Amino acid sequence: MNQPRIAEAPQERPPMLVNQQGSTGLRFEQFYIAVEQSPVATAITDALGRIEFVNQQFLAITGYSRDELLGETPALLKSGMTPNAVYAELWATLRSGKVWTGELLNRRKCGDLYWESETITPVKNQAGEITNFVATKEDITHRRQQENELRLMATAFETGQATLITDADMIIKRVNQAFSDITGYTSSEVIGKTPRMFKSGRHDKEFYRKLWQALQDTGHWQGEVWNLNKYGDTYPLWQSISAVVDENGKVCHYVSVFHNIAERKRIEFELENHAKRDHLTGVYNRRAFDHALLKCISDATNTRTPFVLLMFDIDYFKAINDKHGHDIGDEILIQLANYIKGCLRESDLLARWGGEEFAILLSNTSLDGAGVFAERLRQRIREETFCDQKVTVSVGVAQYRLGEQHNNIIGRVDKALYTAKHLGRDTVVTC
Repeated sequence: MNQPRIAEAPQERPPMLVNQQGSTGLRFEQFYIAVEQSPVATAITDALGRIEFVNQQFLAITGYSRDELLGETPALLKSGMTPNAVYAELWATLRSGKVWTGELLNRRKCGDLYWESETITPVKNQAGEITNFVATKEDITHRRQQENELRLMATAFETGQATLITDADMIIKRVNQAFSDITGYTSSEVIGKTPRMFKSGRHDKEFYRKLWQALQDTGHWQGEVWNLNKYGDTYPLWQSISAVVDENGKVCHYVSVFHNIAERKRIEFELENHAKRDHLTGVYNRRAFDHALLKCISDATNTRTPFVLLMFDIDYFKAINDKHGHDIGDEILIQLANYIKGCLRESDLLARWGGEEFAILLSNTSLDGAGVFAERLRQRIREETFCDQKVTVSVGVAQYRLGEQHNNIIGRVDKALYTAKHLGRDTVVTC
């Protein structure tokens, strides 16, 4: 914004304040100097509003010279953006002999808009007739801009993301409604406390150490956090924390902005889970099985914890499809998968290897224990009915040997399964 031009002091003073004599003239001389040098913009008009006097501060604010203003009315300064109702109320007040106070949006000579706070006082003669108006003005443009910014910030604070403000010692000073909506806490329940009350216990000391290190080094941190709400539930949120410094560069506040990402996490989980599942039976697919097998090998290598791989398929499944149709065959696969899931521990994993063939990973299990489990599972399947059909399975069992690759154990268990079929099916073979 261009700054208004400060007009130079006139060489001659306005006629209304010169050529006075004696002590009265001296008083007028002193009055003139006081008004002319006053930091308050001042203008005097006649009863019709024509400008008869303006001081130096008035010229500085408006950018006009004295010659450009004398004889004109204050309408010269109108921006065209102040409602007519304001001026109507202004003149109604003045003509009733009362003082008017208000704020106007005016325009400087350079075209810039500015806000001014104005007080206009009617001057009356001995007969009580209004002869002049005295207006004092203050440029409040900067103050109005600050007020607008504060209103904007307040609106954003109350309508934006959940926000928490602390002092430099992490004592909570203010929270907004979005904060209360997410956490369940009202402002009175958290102000004066620290954010430690929201810890869920899902993050270790190293997590918080890195968080504070980032704040100290860069003044900012953002990331995913699991917090505890008022009702004892843990929930995920995406949080951004910024340090606010004073004019000396010292941290005076921390501002934390966050939003609940539980729905996003749920969708991510569902998408990830869907990618791991067999579309027909709902058990893990081949891809998920490969990842699980590699993890079992890694855990066994690091902790010497044994695990066993089982592979089985349904005997004569092609004949079932040919006789009863693929819809019945698919339903048998679904029912069989659900039945086997009920026989497993939470730590075990069932996957559809392909077609009518399935794989089971038994964690922390020896070969002898796996053999007993496989034999019991074979017998239970033989005794059950799936889609009104009796089925049997052939099973191969192999324990992981330290140092072997995943292809090796898969090859060994596949060979055991082939042997079980060669021996007449409905059989368990371990290796």
